[in-house]
Amino acid sequence: MQGPHSPAGADSDNAQPSSDRKRKLHQARDATKQQTISDVLSTSQQKPTTVSPRSKRVKPNPPDGEASSHHPATATSTRPLPPEKMYTFTSKRNNGEVIDLTGTPSPAPSPARRPNGARKPNFNPHTGAKQLVVKNLKKPSTKDPWEYFNTIWTKIDAALDTVFKGDEINFSLETLYKGVENICRQNQAADLANKLHEKCRTYVETGLKDPLIAKASASNVDVLKAALSAWKTWRAHQKPLLWIFCFLDRSYLLPRNQTLDAQSIVFFRTLICEDPTLQPKIVMGVCDLVAADRSGDDFDKDIFKDAVSMFHSLTIYTSTLEPKLLELSQQYIISWGEQSSASKSLAEYVRSVMELIEREMERCELFNFEATTSRDLLGLLEEHLIQKQQERLVNRDEIADLMDENAVHDLEQTYKLLDRRGLGTKLRPAFEKWIEDTGTAIVFDEKEQESMIIKLLTLKKQLDTVWRVSFHRDTELGHGLREAFELFINKSKKTTATWNTDNSKPGEMIAKYVDTLLRGGAKAIPTQLSLIAAKQADPEVDENELAFDEDTEMNNQLDQVLDLFRFVHGKAVFEAFYKKDFARRLLMGRSASADAERSMLARLKTECGAGFTQNLEQMFKDIDLSREELGSYKSLLEERGDKVGVDLSVNILSASAWPTYPDIPVVIPTEIQGALDKFTDHYKSKHSGRKLDWKHALAHCQIRARFPKGNKELIVSSFQAVVMLLFNNVKPGEHLSYELLKAETGLPPPELKRTLQSLACAKLRPLTKHPKGRDINETDTFTFNEKFTHEKYRLKVNQVQLKETKEENKETHERVAADRNFETQAAIVRIMKSRKRIGHAQLVAEVIEATKKRGVLSVQDIKKNIDRLVDKDYMEREENNEYSYIA
Repeated sequence: MQGPHSPAGADSDNAQPSSDRKRKLHQARDATKQQTISDVLSTSQQKPTTVSPRSKRVKPNPPDGEASSHHPATATSTRPLPPEKMYTFTSKRNNGEVIDLTGTPSPAPSPARRPNGARKPNFNPHTGAKQLVVKNLKKPSTKDPWEYFNTIWTKIDAALDTVFKGDEINFSLETLYKGVENICRQNQAADLANKLHEKCRTYVETGLKDPLIAKASASNVDVLKAALSAWKTWRAHQKPLLWIFCFLDRSYLLPRNQTLDAQSIVFFRTLICEDPTLQPKIVMGVCDLVAADRSGDDFDKDIFKDAVSMFHSLTIYTSTLEPKLLELSQQYIISWGEQSSASKSLAEYVRSVMELIEREMERCELFNFEATTSRDLLGLLEEHLIQKQQERLVNRDEIADLMDENAVHDLEQTYKLLDRRGLGTKLRPAFEKWIEDTGTAIVFDEKEQESMIIKLLTLKKQLDTVWRVSFHRDTELGHGLREAFELFINKSKKTTATWNTDNSKPGEMIAKYVDTLLRGGAKAIPTQLSLIAAKQADPEVDENELAFDEDTEMNNQLDQVLDLFRFVHGKAVFEAFYKKDFARRLLMGRSASADAERSMLARLKTECGAGFTQNLEQMFKDIDLSREELGSYKSLLEERGDKVGVDLSVNILSASAWPTYPDIPVVIPTEIQGALDKFTDHYKSKHSGRKLDWKHALAHCQIRARFPKGNKELIVSSFQAVVMLLFNNVKPGEHLSYELLKAETGLPPPELKRTLQSLACAKLRPLTKHPKGRDINETDTFTFNEKFTHEKYRLKVNQVQLKETKEENKETHERVAADRNFETQAAIVRIMKSRKRIGHAQLVAEVIEATKKRGVLSVQDIKKNIDRLVDKDYMEREENNEYSYIA
């Protein structure tokens, strides 16, 4: 039997036993009775079987010669025994007895019959085969191996010529395969491999390389195409070669770490792609295709992809193509960056860079570039277009232009581009500069003071959106936003808007904006601020269909205002104006919602502490206590049965909690004065030791007026009511002079003029001024307006009480400035008392820190307050510019 790897015709020690072994086997067979396989298998009822050396199937042995068909189990053969025994078994128990498995089994005696027809088993468990000898049944070949080798190689050589010419296969692949296998089994694989090596080398040099050399003068792309064609041809030839030489590849080359496929790659790489003439042309052909793609020209993408794949297959991508590709890419990127930076705006440059990076990375992925190429190429792009263009990307003027246009997307692209190299925070100086310049212009624009807070809220919304969307919530840029906002909103200078004080104008305007919101409710919210909030939730919202919940919108607006308030250091200015406006809202009953008032107080208490809102909360309590007091008074009058011609409503205020109001002299009508006296007597009877001061400037009333075109109910201030009551007994068309009104009312000229202006020059004019004009003069006269008419029955004319006069504004600013000086002096005394001795610079720094929340004075004003305390002997100067405390 031939083994799977034993060469045909080869002599082997395992195939032929030695002469001594033959002699011993014959002697053992002659000396003892031979035990045949039929004796061992005598219990089987089947026919004897033979095993084919080429098949694993077991076939029944047909009758041979004169064998009787009546005894199939004992059939014998008349054929002579083979000269050599194929299988022998030696048993130690039978003294070396050998069982011959190669001869024809001898007839076995019929087993003895038992009474019931059963046979006695002929089986000995202590006997069996102990040694198996396998011998080669093939006879050694008598032919010359080299003659066979040459015959087969002639056929193979002709077949290879057919394959290399590209002709149709006209030979038997199986015959050639068997020939290669037989040659390998005759230990001639090395010679066959050498023959094949030389044949392939010759073909590559003459059949593939020579035509390419002839085209070397053509363009780089043409040479690349020719090389790709040769590579495809060469790869196509490898299939029939692998079919023919598969046995050589697996049995000889593979154990030596060589394969036909690897050899074919080495041939093409060393002979063609590493040729000094062809290599530069092929590599530059790929680079020219990349350049064509970058310039936007059409190029064959399939050729480019096949070229990259060829470089990968030949394992020369990293050593030849990648360095040249990166070198040319660097030159292109540098040139492109310089040109684009000089000719494009910042937004255009950023968009172009992002598109270029995307195209370059997409090409690397689409055409299967190595990861190292993508990494190095991306590094070149970021280094030359971002790192070295850093100053251009963070240019303050161009960043300011984008911020002015609110170009959120362009700013985001700029930040993302810089953040690729960790340079996103480099935008902070330009970002802060724009915030400071824009905010300062808003704060010190004296012509647009009324719209300051709306502009600041809009600015804050814009900055928050830019920081959240464009800068991806960058922590460093967030700190810059807050610091820049805090810087400009606390800038102060002595202007006419602050009456030559350095008070914080934003603090005053924030208080007035809150007053507008709390008086008008959700309707007072500017449309642009409501749209901003709505569009953040839904960018496609229609301005005409904008709808919102009033409570939610009010709370949202108050939160935004409070966010501005947090940046303001001069809380004293805000407190003074807020307190004054809050008192006016409570006294005039003009608050849109008591819940909104309490909500704002709760916010201020959380932000500034309980001491800040203590007086404001007391003002709320006074209004509630006044209602209770007035209710008890009216109940008492009803019990007494007193008839009151005037429906009196009184607010009793604590002088320490409320703002200080001046006493303005006025002649009160007798009927009204009587009602006031009755309430005064009632209050003093209940609360001894208390004094009531009537503030008529804060009072308002409702009067019924009869006009020729219809009766109206007018809501007017107390001063307006006093003036209008003088026209009750006047004949139609009769004029009352300014001097007469002044004498009858007893009002000071400023108050009288303001009151007459509100009645005769405003939108609603129950009186007529002669001559007509907006200013009140002492020579003017006034008549009852008989033509007055309005579609509404109840009208509000007392708007003058809700408007702040210039004198009131000036007084408030001056009082706040004086209070800040006193607070500064108190802070200096506290510091000196604790430190005893301190230098000038350190004292100024600690005073600024101590007074920051209430409002910081300038360094010159702090020095003036130090001088005042020195003059008052609270402290004295020492050497080395120091101060000491005088106990």
